[in-house]
Amino acid sequence: MSETISPIDRERRAFLRTALAPSLLVLVIIAGLPTIYLVATSLTPFSMVRPGSATDFSEPLRNYGFLAEDGRFLNSLWVQAKLSVYGVAAQVLLGMLLALLLHTRSTFIEVTRTFFLIPMVLPPIVVAVIWKLLYTPDISPLYHVAQLFDLTLPAMTSSVDYALTAIVIADTWEWFPFTFLMVLATLQTIPDEYSEAAVMDGAGRVQVFFHITLPFILPILIVSGLFRLIDSIKAFPLIFLLTQGGPGTVTEVTNFYAYILAFNNGEIGYSSAITVILVAIIITISWAATRAGTNRGGAT
Repeated sequence: MSETISPIDRERRAFLRTALAPSLLVLVIIAGLPTIYLVATSLTPFSMVRPGSATDFSEPLRNYGFLAEDGRFLNSLWVQAKLSVYGVAAQVLLGMLLALLLHTRSTFIEVTRTFFLIPMVLPPIVVAVIWKLLYTPDISPLYHVAQLFDLTLPAMTSSVDYALTAIVIADTWEWFPFTFLMVLATLQTIPDEYSEAAVMDGAGRVQVFFHITLPFILPILIVSGLFRLIDSIKAFPLIFLLTQGGPGTVTEVTNFYAYILAFNNGEIGYSSAITVILVAIIITISWAATRAGTNRGGAT
């Protein structure tokens, strides 16, 4: 049975399409056209040293065929996976713990909360400069304090064992406020009657957390973790300024490898193929994050 649309609804839909048209047009121009060009370029052997290669579509899947045999590309995916998993896990855990600690009615605590949001609002390049100073032994206050106590700290960004850890620490410092803010907002929506009733029944703080608080904040932990997982793929400024992908390829994530191929080696086509794969991964994670947010909204 076909749905009958009233004249008012038809006019409303027409108005909405007309109102959205300019925004959609701008979106297509800004995001759609570069994406189409990126995909088209990934189907060519485009190289800055080979004239005419930008329009050579004779072997469209050539670049993608190389990916499975490119050990450096596969290593960059593994490095990205480690950076994302370790970083997001640390951000979610630290943000949750801090939100639980500062979830109290106090004027001093409310003012203190604001300071924890500062790293998140700083430009990424500023965060990278801050940690560049902290990781440079000659000028870092951390290394000077360690010397006062006769402690020896490793050179974080130039050490094979600690370089990736250094990136994880800097990325966690920058973005744990995101989870902190999300969890804190959720905690403030939990009715006090639930925990008060549980305490009256003899439940301890640990039991209250696992049986009352955690079920409330678990959906937001999942959603914030997924969104941070998406953003963790864009940790380019930290890696560019702190390690340049080194030492060796220890911190060379996929987008940085694509950058090297395009701007250092001139292999635009192959770099575009890697970027397309990266975009596909981001779209998949974004879809998962959207689904998680929708399910949470429906459950609420």
